[in-house]
Amino acid sequence: MNEGLTFFALAVPAVILLGLAKGGFAGMGALSMPLLALAISPVRAAAILLPILIVQDIVGVWAFRRDWDGYVLGWTLPGAVIGIALGYLLAARVSADAVLGAVGAISLIFGGYRLWRERGASIATAAPGWVGGLCGIASGFTSQIAHAGQPPFQLWVLPRRLPRDVLVGTTAIFFAAVNWIKVPAYWALGQFSRDTLIAAAALMPVAIASTFAGVWMVRRIAPERFYSAIYVLMMLVGVKLIWDAVT
Repeated sequence: MNEGLTFFALAVPAVILLGLAKGGFAGMGALSMPLLALAISPVRAAAILLPILIVQDIVGVWAFRRDWDGYVLGWTLPGAVIGIALGYLLAARVSADAVLGAVGAISLIFGGYRLWRERGASIATAAPGWVGGLCGIASGFTSQIAHAGQPPFQLWVLPRRLPRDVLVGTTAIFFAAVNWIKVPAYWALGQFSRDTLIAAAALMPVAIASTFAGVWMVRRIAPERFYSAIYVLMMLVGVKLIWDAVT
């Protein structure tokens, strides 16, 4: 497989960001797909990242296995199944340019939203459970097409003001379940080729190490400034992907 230096130059930091996100720095992983999509097709990039995400989920869930919220999971997971099915239909029926544009739009919107949050903007009080179901659908959909399910999930969960470890643990369990649910859809799309799995295996050591690093760091570091830089970069990458899709 001839991925070239460009692929690995983008893939390694993308996987590190995923590991930090799985370790507790929620949101950082949303930049991973847009980064990889600069080098390869977004559908193939998502297929390479899925086995990596599943392995990283094991570390994240184990680290926070005692801290989770059943109410949140009960409302969001059923919706996520519907969203994943909708995402599968999109990837199977529309062009690669459309998927590329969708990834770029998700990156731009999420980056702007998180920067807005970092500036101290407030979100309305916690919405009822059925809103969580709708956010679960949106999260499953964006996760299926771009591994970017954090924005809609956080929109409903963050206002609930869960304790830090409960928020991290609930997020870890939700996306661990979502990633396993996505496997049949990716298999049906024919994305788990030999080359795809080889690329995922080559990146796996970085994935595991960065996840453990994220678990260690989340309990010791205030990541506000680092987050801001990530979100600005995410918006720039999003603009680039939208431009590529349009042109």
